[in-house]
Amino acid sequence: MSRTPRRGLAALLLTLSLVYAGWFRDDAQLLAAMGFFALPPLLLAVGAWFGSRHAVFWSGVFGLGWFCHGVMMAWAHRDQAGWAWAVIVLSVAIIVTGSLPGLRARFGRGR
Repeated sequence: MSRTPRRGLAALLLTLSLVYAGWFRDDAQLLAAMGFFALPPLLLAVGAWFGSRHAVFWSGVFGLGWFCHGVMMAWAHRDQAGWAWAVIVLSVAIIVTGSLPGLRARFGRGR
C-alpha cells in the first residue's frame, strides 16, 4: 500500500476514534463505550500507519458496521444526528480509502 492512502486511512481512523470519544464522553458506561467504539479505530489506525494489510482490510469491514451504526443513530436519535453524520461520512471515507489500491489495480490503466 502506498504511503498516501496508508497515512490518509490512519488519519481517518484516528479522527473516527476521536469522534466516538467525544460522542460518548458523558456515557454512564464510559470505559465500555471507549473500549467498544473508540479503541478499535485507534488500533486500526496504528496498524494502517505501519502498513498492515490486515488493518486495511479490517478497517473496511468495520467501516460497514460504523456506517450502519451512524445511519441508525441519525435516524432514531435526532438529538445526536451531528455525531452520527460525522461517523457516516468518516466511515464512507475509510471504506473508499482502504479500497483505493485494489480499485486502482483492478480498473487502472496498463492492463
